[in-house]
Amino acid sequence: MGSLDSSIRSAARATSSAYKSLPIRWRLAGGSAALTLVILCGFAVIVGVLTTRQIHEDFHREVASGADRLQRQARLRLDYDRNNNPVVTAVPGTTDLADFAASSGAVIRVITDDDTVAYQTPPNAPDFGIPTAQTEEIDGWRVETRQVPLVNYADPLLLQYARRISDVQDTANRVKVFLAFGVLGGALLALLAGLATARRAMEPIAELTAAARRIEQSRDPSERIPHPEAEDEVSELARTLEAMLAALDGSRSETEAALTRQREFVADASHELRTPLTSVLANLELLEEELEGEQRDTASSALRSSRRMRRLVADLLLLARADAGRQAPHRPVDLSEVVTDAAAELEPVAGGHEISIDAPAGAEVSGARDELHRLVLNLMENALRHTDPGTAVEATVERRNGEVVLAVEDDGPGIPLEQREKVFERFYRGSGEQSGSSGLGLSIVRAVAESHQGSVRLEEPLDGRGARFVVRIPAA
Repeated sequence: MGSLDSSIRSAARATSSAYKSLPIRWRLAGGSAALTLVILCGFAVIVGVLTTRQIHEDFHREVASGADRLQRQARLRLDYDRNNNPVVTAVPGTTDLADFAASSGAVIRVITDDDTVAYQTPPNAPDFGIPTAQTEEIDGWRVETRQVPLVNYADPLLLQYARRISDVQDTANRVKVFLAFGVLGGALLALLAGLATARRAMEPIAELTAAARRIEQSRDPSERIPHPEAEDEVSELARTLEAMLAALDGSRSETEAALTRQREFVADASHELRTPLTSVLANLELLEEELEGEQRDTASSALRSSRRMRRLVADLLLLARADAGRQAPHRPVDLSEVVTDAAAELEPVAGGHEISIDAPAGAEVSGARDELHRLVLNLMENALRHTDPGTAVEATVERRNGEVVLAVEDDGPGIPLEQREKVFERFYRGSGEQSGSSGLGLSIVRAVAESHQGSVRLEEPLDGRGARFVVRIPAA
């Protein structure tokens, strides 16, 4: 019993889930069609019962009426043949029994008082047996029995008038089929009408959906929301959506203003920090030259920290300027010269790495030389930092399809798949990152590339090498 209840509940949940997954217009139209089907089924049952009952009653009356007409109109004569068998014939000029039976598809039998069949039509008529009642149903026949007088005898004979019940049953079945088709047709029409009505009723919702989709694509919450003419639930929904979008637009404006102020503050603060840091570095360099012993070591440590701070401030200034939309003046710059200069700058601190350059002249772009130098320097430093001493690092520059393509490759271990989407994020450090990194190098590369209408990607290395970073910038 418990398993049966569980199965019933599971089936009910599945049915409810399937119903909820249907579109609203199908649910509305289906509900309308189901209600129409129930109403029509009830109507068809009532009409079918009353109609079939009336058909059977009319049939019974027709059979009884036929038997009564024979009783009134038939004039029969009883004779005997040579074998003393009774023979019944109709008096000439009166109702002919064979014609009467043929006109209604009936069977007529005449039985004498000694239960002998004296006449029957058609000749192969079924045997209804000895009459026991005035009205009977025998083997699918409706049988009416009447007494018919004889013209040559005083005692009447029994006349059986019978018709097939299947004839009237066929008529009743046709009525039922007609009603069934009417119910199904009515339900189908109700479904189609419900779909059409639901579609028209859902047009305001469709307009709201289209407006929301346009706002999603344009990201403009100030776009107008269509309002239906009727003051109903859809109109209330439209007003609510419009108020929500207005609130979101205001909130976004406030957030953008705050972010703009923050970016400008960071850019300005980073710029202002450069002057005191330069002064501190100059003083520390002077102290390092003048002091001796432990004091000189202390000054050297402070000088290294200050240089790192200057580098971090410069990185933050570059990123803040990119966020604030501030761009340095762009001039034609040969990217091959920038790569050569960066390689020469890194050569003394390469730590045993093999740096190779393939940068033919003529790869000009429109940009800021200092920012492009920082881009190349960060890419090559990143390769040196993440590879072992003695590993090859190669930088190539070529002009291709209206773009200048810079590729920096190394023979290191490469970058794991799970980190490839994160390496360009700010302050992200991989598992093998050294302590000297701030995590801003590759984010600066992306910011500089984008500020020059270019892009940077981590592509699949060639010939099974380590990591391969490719920068594409439109050629000048």
